[in-house]
Amino acid sequence: MEKTKQIAIVILNWNGTSWLEKFLPSVVAFSNQAPIYVIDNASTDNSIEFLNQNYPTVRQIFNSENYGFAKGYNEGLKEVDEEIYCLLNSDVEVTENWLDDIATIFSEQKEVAALQPKIRQHHNQNFFEFAGAAGGFIDNLGYPYCRGRLFFELEEDTAQYNDSAEIFWATGACFFIRKSDFWEHNGFDEYFFAHMEEIDLCWRLRNANRKILYIPTSAVYHVGGGTLNVNNPRKTYLNFRNNLLMLLKNLPSHLLFPVIFLRLILDGIAGIKFLFSNGFGHLWAVVRAHFSFYALFFSYYKKRKGTFKTSYYKHSYIIFQYFIQNRKKYSDLK
Repeated sequence: MEKTKQIAIVILNWNGTSWLEKFLPSVVAFSNQAPIYVIDNASTDNSIEFLNQNYPTVRQIFNSENYGFAKGYNEGLKEVDEEIYCLLNSDVEVTENWLDDIATIFSEQKEVAALQPKIRQHHNQNFFEFAGAAGGFIDNLGYPYCRGRLFFELEEDTAQYNDSAEIFWATGACFFIRKSDFWEHNGFDEYFFAHMEEIDLCWRLRNANRKILYIPTSAVYHVGGGTLNVNNPRKTYLNFRNNLLMLLKNLPSHLLFPVIFLRLILDGIAGIKFLFSNGFGHLWAVVRAHFSFYALFFSYYKKRKGTFKTSYYKHSYIIFQYFIQNRKKYSDLK
């Protein structure tokens, strides 16, 4: 399809030869002549040799060091000319015709800045996957959740989310965005390194009256945790720190301090829970995240600009609904 030639498939790679071997074949087979790029974050394995030998038509972009997800994409995308970026994790298997409806939507709906397909687990393909599922939201305290995923509870896909829907955030695992929107809103926050950077960008887009969609007619299968496993304390640190920084940047002024104060308390409770369930390393990760947040508070407060929408959330206090009221599905939320 001619429209898909305007979509650049851009895969960020760091020592990911095994992922490229397993999942790049589906991307090449099903991307309808869309150009494919690999941005390499200074890998030390044989990723580049593998690409040169097996996929010489895949375009390569080289970063000088491992910049992480946020800066890695920011640097690499400077060399991509197509009008639509598809930021695709290397551990994602795509499916036939996955780009067709997405290309049509970008062509016909100019108010749409970003979107995501349906994300299902690679190892258990009847179930939604943690990173994105059927489209992302945040609650009034800034906790991310998805249609099909609340905290660690994943729903089986029984076609309950087969409707196209406007969402709050699209997952970085398979993130489509117009080039113009990406650069007009300064791309990803590079200090985030990894985690929450796509939610932060989507929040800025929504504050600028741009739309973000979930498209169920496109489906991909995601492994997840390919770079940082859920048991890694660094993942805990980045998630807690970046979530607080995101709230500081984007919350409406009258909600800023009440929400952050309550989140700091709840983070402390989560840290104590981690001590008994995940070990001291995760508790210490939460403590470090808070000290880092305090150190960055004034510099990030200065980043607040533009219009802040008060209607940023769809559900309230999902942490209480989930853990206290035992509401484990998106459809159960009040």
